[in-house]
Amino acid sequence: MSVAPLAARGLTLAYDRLVVARDLSVDIPRASFTVVIGPNGCGKSTLLRALARTLTPRAGQVLLEGEPLDRMRGKDVARRLALLPQSPVAPESITVGDLVARGRYPHQGILRQWSPADARAVAAALAATEVTDLRDRYVSDLSGGQRQRVWLAMALAQETDLLLLDEPTTYLDIAHQVEVMDLCARLHEEGRTLVAVLHDLNQAARYATHLVAMRDGVIVAQGPPQEVVTAETVRDVFGLACRVVPDPESGTPMVVPLRRATTP
Repeated sequence: MSVAPLAARGLTLAYDRLVVARDLSVDIPRASFTVVIGPNGCGKSTLLRALARTLTPRAGQVLLEGEPLDRMRGKDVARRLALLPQSPVAPESITVGDLVARGRYPHQGILRQWSPADARAVAAALAATEVTDLRDRYVSDLSGGQRQRVWLAMALAQETDLLLLDEPTTYLDIAHQVEVMDLCARLHEEGRTLVAVLHDLNQAARYATHLVAMRDGVIVAQGPPQEVVTAETVRDVFGLACRVVPDPESGTPMVVPLRRATTP
């Protein structure tokens, strides 16, 4: 049996005295596009932060290729796992090229400074996210969709097989949401393992190959979208009465909320 590239075992996750999850365990399938869904405050982003080692669990372990994540050097983790946090903020007066170049930090050290390999990685990341022509622009001057692609480029410049995305479409209009999700799908098709937190259930069902549904710090269901996105699960997870029909464009499950009863 192959080892999951990223896994959690018996996690207790908390902020100060607020415990968000107890005894939480999950495996991220290799080469999957895994999306974590659930209502606000259920622990989605908290789980992602623990998987990315930006939040230390109170109990339990996160495993990266079977190795305890907390025992690994920071740069070793960053060479294997990249994180796009929610609502990242760029330093003032930084260009797109300089921001993306920061993704090469894990590959540098006292004896290894900027190299041709770094330049190639940055150029490839800019091209993959279609922002090469923005290289000399200031990040602060870009649109929301452009900025999100630039942040993705910085994560890609790390050249990791694992990419974690915390609500990558937040604050974007629908056109830019689709643009970012299409890019993520393309990165997955190229062989990367992606883990994302999303709010939009229909986007999750359309793009994910594996869904993890959470409520109140507990995993309620996980598996392919066709198995997870059912009227029963949507009711249990979101408290929403709905019908689930095939998406006319993709054939994936699509949630249609039921109209609330009205008084004559």
